[in-house]
Amino acid sequence: MQEYDVIVLGTGLKECILSGLLSQSGKKVLHIDKNTYYGGESGSISPLEQLYKKFKIPGPDKSMSRGKEWNIDLIPKFFLADGELVKILVHTEVTRYLDFKVIESSYVYKAGKVHKVPGTEEEAHASDLMGMFDKRRFRKLLLFALNFDARNPRTYQDMDPTKTTTRDLFCRFDLGLDVMEFTGHAIALHSSDSYLDQPCLETIKRIKLYSESLSRHNTSPYIYPVYGLGELPQGFARLSAEYGGTFLLNRAVDEIVMDSGKVKAVKSEGKMFHCKQLICDPSYVPNRVRKVGRVIRVICLLNHPVKNTHEAKSCQIIIPQAQLHRKSDIYISVVSYAHNVAPDGVYIATVSTTAETSNPEKEVQPGLELLEPIMQKFVSVHHMLVPNEDGKKSQIFVSRSYDSTNHFETEYEDIRDLYRRITGAELCFRGSQRHQSHNSDDD
Repeated sequence: MQEYDVIVLGTGLKECILSGLLSQSGKKVLHIDKNTYYGGESGSISPLEQLYKKFKIPGPDKSMSRGKEWNIDLIPKFFLADGELVKILVHTEVTRYLDFKVIESSYVYKAGKVHKVPGTEEEAHASDLMGMFDKRRFRKLLLFALNFDARNPRTYQDMDPTKTTTRDLFCRFDLGLDVMEFTGHAIALHSSDSYLDQPCLETIKRIKLYSESLSRHNTSPYIYPVYGLGELPQGFARLSAEYGGTFLLNRAVDEIVMDSGKVKAVKSEGKMFHCKQLICDPSYVPNRVRKVGRVIRVICLLNHPVKNTHEAKSCQIIIPQAQLHRKSDIYISVVSYAHNVAPDGVYIATVSTTAETSNPEKEVQPGLELLEPIMQKFVSVHHMLVPNEDGKKSQIFVSRSYDSTNHFETEYEDIRDLYRRITGAELCFRGSQRHQSHNSDDD
């Protein structure tokens, strides 16, 4: 009978990060996955034939299928260069196994057209998103956010960030509606407008994070791994293995064995593995999760850069909800041969949003129109699943489904929350090797 501190079911990114961190802290970890590849629903598909097979579409065309050149993310997301997830990568030294490249630029949609998101004083000055007076006010807001320090009330400019709403903050800087919109959605990365009536502290921190991430690379605040996101779970799996973690891929999970309401073991292919704690994604425990919405993602293959993006080989586009009279934003991520995820001249663009109607494909149409002509598209609609309980009683800790955003900020919050519940401690790497920038190259 084999005894483990923690058993992890699934090799999704969140599960692999947690197993890497727990192995590193001295826990005995076993990983079981029903798939043959790392990454689960957040993995990358290669070769291209596998993607067609997964979506039950005949193809691909012989001219496209140079198999090994493709790495297609099922759930593409970018990293903010100064974000918490990058700090985990640097702290754990998983950066040894990965190379990152900068995403060329970030755009926001306004009145049917995409515009570059200004993140610096120079970009604000050149931006066609706002008039002359707004530019000056926006610059003042950026400077205020950059100088803001939650521990130093002298940087608050006579207001209480825990009480003043974001709407009031924007009014103080006399910002027009257009500026409020791209600041809130394309810089602070809020996915709906509810943030306007919340205390402004969180929004100030988000603007500051965006600006600091941008100052790392100057072209955009986002970075993305060469060869796609599938490299990340593998990196953390290697970290876990280095500290004694064991991996069993392509194995069915027969049963999660409970004793007095608490997890006791996992039965896999007739074998019993004992554990004190269990971590898994929602697919392993359908009776312990509930649906809170749906996400539509459309993966599109293009043989051209996206219009009005200055021929960018990679970029992010956000369509703020109000532009289309919706409740949630639409996100578009574009990567290409520049990140070694597709053959030369091919672009992979993914459009995603939270579905609000019974016809989600119609909801993402404005995003798809920006990408035309599209060689091939792959449409998926998934339920957003969240755990019913915090896991403290059962010691079963379940991650949330991946949301529609195309950056990792909300996913990091889930990792942090899970880590706190599993260990009782905070996940914190502030300042750890912070300025030893990851092996990123700027071409």
